[in-house]
Amino acid sequence: MLKNISDLDLFQKFIKLLAGRVGQLFNQSSLGNELDLDNKTINSWFTLLETSFLTFKLQPYHSNFNKVIVKTPKIYFHDTGLLCYLLGIHSREDLELHFAKGNIFENLVVSEMYKNSTNNATKSKIYFWRDKSQNEVDLIVETGTSLDAIEIKSAKTINQSYFKGLDYFKKLRSNTKLHLIYGGSENQERTNYKISSIFSLQHFK
Repeated sequence: MLKNISDLDLFQKFIKLLAGRVGQLFNQSSLGNELDLDNKTINSWFTLLETSFLTFKLQPYHSNFNKVIVKTPKIYFHDTGLLCYLLGIHSREDLELHFAKGNIFENLVVSEMYKNSTNNATKSKIYFWRDKSQNEVDLIVETGTSLDAIEIKSAKTINQSYFKGLDYFKKLRSNTKLHLIYGGSENQERTNYKISSIFSLQHFK
């Protein structure tokens, strides 16, 4: 009714394709080619989902780095329950075997941080960061002049490779605090990193 969408089946396919691309760069041309729709329609439909508080874009973090930075936003859903439904996930077993498990986990963390940044008194802003050489940090939280860089992994054990993007970003912004949020149950305070379990996400600072 809001948008007078005439082809609801095609619109539903659009939403499901978005769910399959959660945590990825928003490529309207790719979606348009798959659905045989122009960019104007794709952007219009995505705006409808945003204003209905179903999806949101996470913008890239820009600073005066010497690298060429990716400037395309990523897409996420506010409700991971809806996201799982759209992906055909109806049980924990389905989720464990699903190709998008890591992206769904990332969506959960990003959406919670989005809510925190919207509702807390510090007025934090959240971004992601990636350069054209594929160096990446899943989440950047900017609070005034303070920066927190966060890597997000669904695995229940910690692998040293998870810190690669954080270490790279630290070389560019030395005053950044580094974090890992993962699917395990143990919290750790290391020399260079704070490691937080997903189960303590509500207490994340």
